[in-house]
Amino acid sequence: MGSGYHVPVMLRECIEALAIKPEGIYVDVTFGGGGHAREIMKHLGESGKLYAFDQDPDALRNAIDDERFVLIHQNFRFFKNNLRLHGVGAVDGVIADLGVSSHQFDDAQRGFSTRFDAELDMRMSQAGQLDAKQVLNTYTEAELHRVFGMYGELHNARTLAKLIVTARVVRPIATVGELKEVVKKVVPRGKENKYHAQLFQALRIEVNGELDALREFLQQAVTMLKTGGRLVVMSYHSLEDRLVKNFMATGKFKGMVEKDFYGNEIKPLKAISRKAIIAGDEEVEQNSRARSAKLRVGEKI
Repeated sequence: MGSGYHVPVMLRECIEALAIKPEGIYVDVTFGGGGHAREIMKHLGESGKLYAFDQDPDALRNAIDDERFVLIHQNFRFFKNNLRLHGVGAVDGVIADLGVSSHQFDDAQRGFSTRFDAELDMRMSQAGQLDAKQVLNTYTEAELHRVFGMYGELHNARTLAKLIVTARVVRPIATVGELKEVVKKVVPRGKENKYHAQLFQALRIEVNGELDALREFLQQAVTMLKTGGRLVVMSYHSLEDRLVKNFMATGKFKGMVEKDFYGNEIKPLKAISRKAIIAGDEEVEQNSRARSAKLRVGEKI
């Protein structure tokens, strides 16, 4: 694996946040190029263990050859069951880096990037049934409006949905180039790149069920953490960050913290830093992906 696969964002901050015990059991649920995992391994003693998850077949080539390391080829929404299968009942720390790896963006065939003309696929795992072409060509106007508005946070989501539904009657939208051509007239001038990025983000989240997977993972992670164990999550857009923030603050995704009979808050985690940790200027200069990254850390109560 060259460093070109994926440069991990805020690597030092992530490792510090995990507060690694040499003999502990840790889980990296977004293995990717293995940047975080390799760094965690450096801090583990002989009896420490690191389990890693990745549903992308490309990531398997980066597996670390070390008996303390286990790579599980699954989506992290199946976190608990897979760890149980490996005989793990509780863990000391869990890290998730929710960004799509730069490797996936650079692989033209996958259709994640607005830079290449490719089939509109965007599945993180080729086992997934739904791809971006299907979303664009079979969803109703109302469903497309929801996807673009919620997941892409596009201000003209309704107009965009109408445009796509009208265009696909003439012919289905199958490639990145065709999609860009169709949406051309609603893209704000001078903001093309940002608009395309938000549109692609919306499709990717829908195709991979990313927010549902994140909710399921967070709930499972908390039940698997030992008391004092750390949950470290880095997200790259406001929807994910809001879910993580609410969950770390209240143990739920919406609503207030529950209280017991005596008025004490019942919540599984305490936030280690009140605000999200963000990358320093120097890192942002070297790695543009760091600009939107927000790191949140919770400790199991």
